[in-house]
Amino acid sequence: MKIKTLFVVFGLLVLPASGYAMCSGHDHQALSCAEGTVWNADTQTCVAQVTG
Repeated sequence: MKIKTLFVVFGLLVLPASGYAMCSGHDHQALSCAEGTVWNADTQTCVAQVTG
């Protein structure tokens, strides 16, 4: 009985942490930038679009 309880507790503690670790590190993206600007992933901001 104690072994089963330990496995359940271990699972409840480890599985959420591993799920969070798998989802972290994603790049954030702007939903939209103003007209004439584009998203710059390096600076994480909208910057003026260079044309030509």
